[in-house]
Amino acid sequence: MEITGNHQMARIVRHNDESVREGYIRDGGKEVKLFTSALKAFQCNNRIRMAQRKHLDDFLRGRIIGRLECGRTQLEVSEEFGIALSVISRLWQRFQDDGNVSRCYITGRPRVTTPNEDRYLAVTAKRNRRSTASDLSRQLSSATGTTVSRQTVYRRLGHIGLYARRPFRCVPLTATHCRLRLAWSREHALWTPQQWSCMMFSDESRFSLQSDSRRTFIWRAPGTRYHQENTIERHRYGGAGWLVWGGIILGYRTDLHVQSVTMTGHIYRDVILEQHVRLFRAPWVLNFCLWMTTPVLTVQTL
Repeated sequence: MEITGNHQMARIVRHNDESVREGYIRDGGKEVKLFTSALKAFQCNNRIRMAQRKHLDDFLRGRIIGRLECGRTQLEVSEEFGIALSVISRLWQRFQDDGNVSRCYITGRPRVTTPNEDRYLAVTAKRNRRSTASDLSRQLSSATGTTVSRQTVYRRLGHIGLYARRPFRCVPLTATHCRLRLAWSREHALWTPQQWSCMMFSDESRFSLQSDSRRTFIWRAPGTRYHQENTIERHRYGGAGWLVWGGIILGYRTDLHVQSVTMTGHIYRDVILEQHVRLFRAPWVLNFCLWMTTPVLTVQTL
């Protein structure tokens, strides 16, 4: 066996004599232990190979204990099996303490919540989807006496597919609105292109000049963004802003109307309908209809 150091090479000579232990050389009639940098490098390589081993099986543990009980030193056993000396020492110490060499399986940190408490968090989050993780933690503490952190609440709800997401915001529609829109759609389902050419479609967008943090979150599962319980109906915009209105008809379009004041019914009639829609009416169109994309489906014949 050759052991190479930085500046020298040492050979462990056995002379076919089994009485010469590994790591020693024969100097005359004596065994002299070889303390060189080469031997230290060899031991370092053994430690590297040992680090690549994850766990020792029970059979290997028994072999190690057997070697030690036969009188071998811990260093000799460490070099024979390529295992760190500290591992051999801990294994031997455990065997002397309780006579057990099997690996102790550790389950990790115990869960702070029970399955019933996890179900309580899930039910509470589904009943009040806008409650925060801190609110759920306080409710759990008052109901069961178990105190958990916000991150624990996130993890427990994430295991069942509930995540904190921003709700979908839409214009509120009543049952009457939905019924009128459905009736209008069925009535015009079979219209021809000539009939659609007399229809003007209008739309308006409002741009707020004040920031909306939108820090309201709800607990919902993936793919349920547009469910009724995950939406917020909103039709008012506080603060200053600008409104942009426009209309299109087959082959033509109106000019964009921009205003900064709040849109009311009177302003819509006097400004939008009178100044834009009526003036845009083509003389060849006999039945000119206006379809406004507002919550209440309105069709007006002008």
